[in-house]
Amino acid sequence: MPNLLNFPSTSFLPLLALPILYWAFNFPRRQTKLTFYVHDYLTGEDASAVTVAGKDGHTTSILHFGTLLAVDDPVTQGPDPNSKEIGRAQGMYINSQLDGKGLHLVFSVIFTEGAYKGSTLEIQGADLFAMKEREFSVVSGTGYFRFVKGYGIMTTEMLDIPNLRAILKLDITVKHF
Repeated sequence: MPNLLNFPSTSFLPLLALPILYWAFNFPRRQTKLTFYVHDYLTGEDASAVTVAGKDGHTTSILHFGTLLAVDDPVTQGPDPNSKEIGRAQGMYINSQLDGKGLHLVFSVIFTEGAYKGSTLEIQGADLFAMKEREFSVVSGTGYFRFVKGYGIMTTEMLDIPNLRAILKLDITVKHF
């Protein structure tokens, strides 16, 4: 029996790995496209976000650099606040731009209804909310979206800055097994 620790036989091991690597990188992946709406409200009886930290404590506006928010926003099928809720967007936003016009997002979209119930998508990226459209990363997922990679386009459907309320449309494209 050959000794696998012997140099001539171990030099053959990388050649055995090539078919496995080829299969791993060329294994058919599914592509899924999703559109849903996130209702981000910092005020009102239906508030779904709260300031956790900022230069003036919990009263600091998200429009100021360094402010951190915790969010548990409804995710719906349509832009109407009465549209069917299909999940929650839970995580945090931090105002990471010195002039206060940009956020960094880190949140999970947790699907609670529909075809993806029990699955999640992990979202991360910049949100320069003064822009009509901005792109973000989908970095991971669970359930139906296990091993996901992708991106999304966020569009502001409604923005009420004086009352700190927004409805965001997320168009997401992901590839997964």
